Amino acid sequence: MESPLSQIQESFILRYSSWVNEALDELPDSFTITDPCISGHPIVFASRGFLKMSGYSKAEVIGRNGRIFQGPATNRRSVMEIREAIREERSLQISLLNYRKDGTPFWMLFHMSPVFSKSDGKLIHFVAVQVPILRKSGHLGIGVARNGVSVCENGCTSPEILLGACRREVFSDSMLDLHRKFMFNSVVDPDKGVVEDLCEASEVEKRKASTAICNILSVLSHYSASTGRLVSGSRCNVQGTGILSSALIIALGRIKQSFVLIDPHLPNWPNVYASDAFLELTGYARHEVSGCSHKFLSGSDTDSSTLLQINESIQSGQPHTVYILSYRKNGSSFWNLLHVSPVRNASGKIAYFIEVHKEDDGKRLGGHVPSPDLMQLGAVGAVKVAVRSLSMGPGPSKS
Repeated sequence: MESPLSQIQESFILRYSSWVNEALDELPDSFTITDPCISGHPIVFASRGFLKMSGYSKAEVIGRNGRIFQGPATNRRSVMEIREAIREERSLQISLLNYRKDGTPFWMLFHMSPVFSKSDGKLIHFVAVQVPILRKSGHLGIGVARNGVSVCENGCTSPEILLGACRREVFSDSMLDLHRKFMFNSVVDPDKGVVEDLCEASEVEKRKASTAICNILSVLSHYSASTGRLVSGSRCNVQGTGILSSALIIALGRIKQSFVLIDPHLPNWPNVYASDAFLELTGYARHEVSGCSHKFLSGSDTDSSTLLQINESIQSGQPHTVYILSYRKNGSSFWNLLHVSPVRNASGKIAYFIEVHKEDDGKRLGGHVPSPDLMQLGAVGAVKVAVRSLSMGPGPSKS
């Protein structure tokens, strides 16, 4: 099973040439790149500009979710808009209050854009550019630090920010009360714990964010060409490939059993997803399994009549369990207790078939057909729940 660290490393290594990190570091913009297909949607690249702006080191950022930059005054409605855009695999540009490592808040224009594979249209990464919003003259720029202390845009906590010309020695209790009332009643909603969206990005800042996105996508496209795995900022309509949404991939990644997902609506019924436990059982990497025929584990001594039973099960839309001799990547064989079952979407139509694989050392001889065990049935149930709950989201419809 791949570790989270190896998944993060492979997120770049398998897609781009080794020079991509250096090329991205030469860009002056503040941005991060995340992988929505890894559980937790971690950051896999952070630019020098972003690290300087946020105060974090690269080691503190890589592998973490973007939530670490949010705080008590971050608008939860804005966060929900970002999550919805990720689920729908689309671009988004929104003003957001984030926090530096030292706890000081700052407003930024957050511009997020998806990166797709040109060969099969699958979502690969999200690029997120952060452009600091320069406030207009006279704007107070008050927020709330992570410790609850009210601060100005540059992190200052002095009341002179609000009362400008007044010296500290002439502050009265009533003036300080007015200061607190303004900050916590007008700026912070005490019920929701959010700061109202006081900052709107200028057209110049919006253009700067859009230009940065284009430059980053250009670098990624260039350095993906040398590996033959081209990427694009827009999804290509590729016929004959099964595309799973990132939300479904993450949901499937939480299921610990060994299984593959098959798309019966495509030629040769290819695998469109393989679990970590399946990869550990067979020795294959995920990219070696994706797109292969569901029969790719068969070998010279695999019983062809058993393969026929699996085919008939898929054609008839019925579950079935068999013992079958399967082969790992290294050529070693094992007896496989294989359970195949249809998976229906929210409308009741078959969207996929799941094959749950379990190594079995005591193959039963004769004509007895085994029953699936509880672990296999549990995997089937979990996949059905994931597909049904997310089948109304983006992605190809299944008929």
